Amino acid sequence: MSEAKKRILTGDRTTGKLHLGHYVGSLSQRVELQDEYDTFILLADIQALTTHFERPELINSSIYDVAMDNLSVGLDPNKVTIFQQSQIKAIAELTIFYSMFVSVNVLRHNPTIKTEAANYGYEDLTYGFLGYPVSQSADITFCNADLVPVGEDQLPHMEMTRKIVRRFNDLYGETLHEPKAKLSSCSRLIGLDGNAKMGKSLGNAIYLSDDMKTVNEKIRNAVTDPNRITLKDPGTPEICVVQAYHKVFNPTEHEDVCNRCRTATIGCVACKKRLAEKINELLDPFRERRAYYEAHRSEVKEIIMAGSEKANKIGEETVAKVKKAMCVSID
Repeated sequence: MSEAKKRILTGDRTTGKLHLGHYVGSLSQRVELQDEYDTFILLADIQALTTHFERPELINSSIYDVAMDNLSVGLDPNKVTIFQQSQIKAIAELTIFYSMFVSVNVLRHNPTIKTEAANYGYEDLTYGFLGYPVSQSADITFCNADLVPVGEDQLPHMEMTRKIVRRFNDLYGETLHEPKAKLSSCSRLIGLDGNAKMGKSLGNAIYLSDDMKTVNEKIRNAVTDPNRITLKDPGTPEICVVQAYHKVFNPTEHEDVCNRCRTATIGCVACKKRLAEKINELLDPFRERRAYYEAHRSEVKEIIMAGSEKANKIGEETVAKVKKAMCVSID
């Protein structure tokens, strides 16, 4: 009998469509690894409620949008399991069990929690927002994931998950599998406005579903070297957003583009135009696949429901082991 595949767990908050930052940070890895690993894709609607609980209509529509974004980049629904977080009973149960031995101080000092609280202007944190790293640990461990592809900003959450697993196993015996994080080669994509990170809420993103005209316009307005006023002025590509994008999406021409910028033999308009061409080449097949799923919404629903059913069965097995280890199951 062949050895069972190791399992990947990854996913996205359902707070809107996904962008290029998601693609280079995680989605591209999912596509590359879907044949090698048993891949589970989480539609994180509960986690979305921690910051968007007053906009349930956004979360509802985003469940479909995020699923279609994953399918559009090339994930095969016959190879991966796409499921809805709120439909998995095991995640809710494990969140409660883990919360019994995770202190509030540990959560408050989580650097990602502190950063996101500042970004949203939160001073009085809700129970759900403060505790979502615990819920995230339940997301990862309900299916005993071996590997979790994450962005750089999610590493503190991964370390917390590993600590929770070790703590649980120390208290109740070896029950849970300790996962490992996997960073992409580009775990953080700078925003079009020069912000340190491309983000949905920052208005500085190119979405995977953007049409060609929108992509061209966004790149045309991207921040460049502020000291390069005219075509004859030599540029400093190291401080230019467009250069950073060429490095990721046009690597074969990147060095030449930088040299031509420094010697003022290419202008920002031409540089941006070439970048837009390369990004549109990347997005064209995504747009085609997405158009199919947008026209077959019921098929997307079936994919999510089937994935959630499979995930629930696996989660039930994990929870049964956890309850037995914690002596709360009745024989």
